Amino acid sequence: MNSVVIIGGGIAGVEAAIYYRKEGFEVELISERSYVFIYPIAIWIPVRTARFEDVAFSLDDIAARHGFKLIVDEVLDIQASNKTIILKDGGIRHCNHLIIATGAAKMKHKGLEHTLSICGAPEQSILLREKIDTLIAKGSGKIAFGFGGNPNDPSGVRGGPGFELFFNLHHRLTKLGIRDNFEMTFFAPMAKPGARMGPKALKLIEMMFKRNRFGTHYGKKIKCFESNGVIFEDDSRLESDMTMFIPAGNGSEFIIKSDLPLNNAGFIKINNFCEIEGIESWYAIGDAAALEGPDWKAKQGHIAEVMARNAAHNSAISLGLKSGEKKTYQDHLNILCVMDMGNGAGFVYRNNKKALLIPMPIFGHWLKIGWGWYYKLSKIGYIPRIPGM
Repeated sequence: MNSVVIIGGGIAGVEAAIYYRKEGFEVELISERSYVFIYPIAIWIPVRTARFEDVAFSLDDIAARHGFKLIVDEVLDIQASNKTIILKDGGIRHCNHLIIATGAAKMKHKGLEHTLSICGAPEQSILLREKIDTLIAKGSGKIAFGFGGNPNDPSGVRGGPGFELFFNLHHRLTKLGIRDNFEMTFFAPMAKPGARMGPKALKLIEMMFKRNRFGTHYGKKIKCFESNGVIFEDDSRLESDMTMFIPAGNGSEFIIKSDLPLNNAGFIKINNFCEIEGIESWYAIGDAAALEGPDWKAKQGHIAEVMARNAAHNSAISLGLKSGEKKTYQDHLNILCVMDMGNGAGFVYRNNKKALLIPMPIFGHWLKIGWGWYYKLSKIGYIPRIPGM
């Protein structure tokens, strides 16, 4: 039986493990964690509308259901020239067939330790919850939310979860009757954060900010973070009792020091079939890969899953296990999300032909909750997968 090693136990890696098994491969999945963390619904942990255990679920259960082997270990190095990886506990592994789905690292900012991120280590969602609880107990405060940019690869920017948690926190403070006691400000180095979603979405977000009395601090690069605020390049200051910040993504340290082909941001260069340039039977998918496509392209979970499915399909064709044409990921590039606001949501969609944001009061929030349960139950195999989801 043909075998494949997949490194990374996130959305991309799990999808790859499932679909390589469907193609008849023997699969080993190497993950630093023994659970999958569903980042799209992690926004509810800090505001206490979801528990950590609702968002994290066992990789062992998925592995048992789909028949692949799970190894909990850390990758220290990758050597493409001799097709080996080095694990912290497992030593040197030779990998003829390798899928890299390790996600991205975060750009470093001076004073980053003074911030918490909803897109960082899963444990930070709990720390955010504790910080918010402290502010609520105090009854007032200054709150700053923001995200950063990567000039070497704008697709590594992830701001949507920041907006979602911002809106959800506003909703919770409003329900508690103390929203007027808090200054809430959103900051970003670009002049129009969220512009990649399209002009309609950007206009609606601006309207919501104005209606809800949110402050903004846009268009200035971040100089550093301090325990009580954010300092910008012109030395202006945004005071904050709690700073939630999502750094832009770049290549992981062990990826950057490897001999893999990389772009200027440290992401792995691939072709349209997700094959790593110049390395036979090695693939990169999800946030670890350098995407090609329109300027508005963004790295999202559903794109990572498309890449995972395509890699499994294309591998089977390359090895003669099936006939047909290889599948490309660029044909599927779009922005798709349900932007949750606590008491409703907005359906966001963009491709080369259109850009939409459709308000979904009340129903949209429950739709996203339903998607979270669908994701877990369908991955474990308790309910059928909906084609394309």
